[in-house]
Amino acid sequence: MEEPCVHVSDLRKSYGSVQAVDGVSFDIEYGRVFGFLGPNGAGKTTTIKVLTTLVHPTSGTVKIFGKDIVKHQKEIKKKIGVVLQEPSFEANLTVERALELYGLMWGVPSEKRRDRARELLDKFDLASFKGMKNDELSIGQRRRVQVAREFMHDMDLLFLDEPTVGLDPAARRILLDYVKKHVKGGLTVFFTTHIMEEAEYLCDEIAIINRGKIIATDTPAGLKQKYGGVKAVEIKLRDSSAQSVMHIIRPIAGSSSIIETPAESMIRISSADAQEMLMKIIESLSKDAVQIESVSVNPPTLEEVFLAVIDKEEKEA
Repeated sequence: MEEPCVHVSDLRKSYGSVQAVDGVSFDIEYGRVFGFLGPNGAGKTTTIKVLTTLVHPTSGTVKIFGKDIVKHQKEIKKKIGVVLQEPSFEANLTVERALELYGLMWGVPSEKRRDRARELLDKFDLASFKGMKNDELSIGQRRRVQVAREFMHDMDLLFLDEPTVGLDPAARRILLDYVKKHVKGGLTVFFTTHIMEEAEYLCDEIAIINRGKIIATDTPAGLKQKYGGVKAVEIKLRDSSAQSVMHIIRPIAGSSSIIETPAESMIRISSADAQEMLMKIIESLSKDAVQIESVSVNPPTLEEVFLAVIDKEEKEA
């Protein structure tokens, strides 16, 4: 049986008395996108830094391409790409030159290097900025350069740590579609994000980490099914704003997640007791003469599942 592309067993990483990663285990098969989700400070970036050989693990086993990351660091680094959270490139280089130089560093032949740089400038909508330098670009433009740069060389595994931060929706979709295209060609991806729609669109499997521990792992659909007891109550108001009725809804919703959409006078509440909660809310709103345009109870979104999983773990901690 073929070894997975990434094998992590009981990984721990501590900084003094702080246990940043605490007994994490997972496998990533070749040609799959693995989503690693969690709140800020959960251990996502530390895990990536260990997997990309930037820091040594305190204990545990990590194998990439079947090889131990500590013993075979140089060999592994030749076949991976890494996009961390700080978007930047060499200050005195233009965008086009930065891409070509990166290709040169990876030993890409000159003609192929130029062709690939032109392709990436076009794909990531950077052609009009190709003569600009780092400090002349916006954060989003730098981010696009940073991601495009990794595709200058051939790799088998790509680590993306919140790659769409600073990007507008159109640029985000361009990036995700380009990654998806390469996954179909055999690329394996380790992906972190705070945008659940991205995770659902791109990921084959998702692990949720909190306080350094993985607390849930499954496919996006599997997570929804597993935590399907959480339903989403959606209430659309007729003549009142969402904010104006929150003093009525909050005491009923308790600790449940509440999302307001002011422009649509819409309130969405995630709860395991959706039907009962809905009846109480309707009754209370009616007493205050608040007109309701529509109500519905829907399956949870991935974001609602994520919040429910984190909330459950926090309460049990």
